[in-house]
Amino acid sequence: MYSYEEKRRAVELYIRYDKSCAAVINELGYPSRGALLDWYKDYLEHGEIREVNRYRRYTNEQKQAAVEHYFEHGRCVARTMRALGYPGSKELLSGWIDELAPDRRKMRLAPRSFTYEQKRDAVVALESRNGSAKEVAAQAGVTRCVLYKWKRQLLGKEAVHKMMADVTNLPDDADELRAEVASLEKQVRELELKKAILEGTVELLGKEPGADPNRLTNREKTLLVDSLRSAHKLRDLLAALSMPRSSYQYQVETMRHPDKHADLRARVADLFTASDGRYGYRRIHLNLRSEGIKVSEKVVARVMREDGLVAKRGKRRRYSSYKGEVSDAPENLIDRDFRASSPNEKWLTDITEFRIPAGKVYLSPIIDCFDGMVVSWSMSTSPSAELANLSLAAAISTLDGSERPICHSDRGCHYRWPGWMGLCERAGVTRSMSKKGCSPDNSACEGFFGRLKVEMFYGLSWKGWSVEEFIAEVDRYINWYNKQRIKTSLGGLSPVGYREKLGIAA
Repeated sequence: MYSYEEKRRAVELYIRYDKSCAAVINELGYPSRGALLDWYKDYLEHGEIREVNRYRRYTNEQKQAAVEHYFEHGRCVARTMRALGYPGSKELLSGWIDELAPDRRKMRLAPRSFTYEQKRDAVVALESRNGSAKEVAAQAGVTRCVLYKWKRQLLGKEAVHKMMADVTNLPDDADELRAEVASLEKQVRELELKKAILEGTVELLGKEPGADPNRLTNREKTLLVDSLRSAHKLRDLLAALSMPRSSYQYQVETMRHPDKHADLRARVADLFTASDGRYGYRRIHLNLRSEGIKVSEKVVARVMREDGLVAKRGKRRRYSSYKGEVSDAPENLIDRDFRASSPNEKWLTDITEFRIPAGKVYLSPIIDCFDGMVVSWSMSTSPSAELANLSLAAAISTLDGSERPICHSDRGCHYRWPGWMGLCERAGVTRSMSKKGCSPDNSACEGFFGRLKVEMFYGLSWKGWSVEEFIAEVDRYINWYNKQRIKTSLGGLSPVGYREKLGIAA
């Protein structure tokens, strides 16, 4: 539910943006197109957006009147709601009926179910009949439409056309007729088997629709065969999957033994969950190695693949702060060499944008090339010069008197204004800039933004989060990134852990 202020703001923007629903939804992140049009219509009719409470309290007299109307007018919930104008949901009225008249509400009868053999016999009778389809359907206890639906399901479109052509030329001899029936039954079984295998590939094994069952692994084929053996013969299943019986028997015997990786699977799942789904098999392997668990990366990758543990991935368009050549740009001193022999030798900075329903949020970090630590960062709802200056000033405050780092950035306007340049000059920080429109020149900083958004932003719903709550969540992630998130380039240590190992104050 949206508050009155949120509805009012949406309608005002809708009018201001020449009645463009897309522009309003893109800026606010809410509501749906239909809801916005309803709010606007309400505004035109009454000069105001009315508050509607669907969950107001009803008196006992209203409840009793609704229940009596339900029983007196055909026991239809929808008809009762239309006639009385209340309550706001079918579930609520159904609850009143069950409360005031238990066991009297009209229930839908469960549909009658038919076995595969009954459907098959009905379809065969349909194709070899002497009477009408209506008579065959009556004998089967279904309607004519249901009978033809079974025919499409069991035979498929192409087989229906072929079989119809064959039926028009049925021989007179009884033996030949029986042979034709047997041939049709065989076609039905083959199509049913093919359909079951395709459905099992998608539903049981989680493959994409249209996946080729013959490209499955032997283990996956064995799982599929075991799930279908109750309805189909083993030899037919193995032939359809092009799987030798010896391979099937080997997989069955292997799966009977206890899983030798059971403990490993549990620990891998714990580590994956602890990283909030951010770690792939390489970092999981490093964590296991630090715990003294000896296992290869390939085994970890296979266990994660079999258990469906997939690390977060994503890619979105990045925010650009380039506003043109507002002043002379300094030379690119980093020249894509992001290695540093000591802390506070090379810094990288940039600004990235987050879009959530509550608004836009901008992050400006200072990253140390020595170990990737985020030295300082600032966040704001506006990509202003103050945002960049705050993070730089905080990073400068961590320097001792002898450290003179190079601070590399793109050609954004924030890094070419007097405030930024004055901070650098007073602290002895040397400025360095990428070429125009060349993101690889600052790829290490771009990589940090990519990891941050993949691991804590993309794929999550931020509806209902305020800007302040979102900023706190980003702060929590960056602290976790500095203190706990392991890096392969640091030997499986976090930036803070790496500095502590070297005896450097973090």
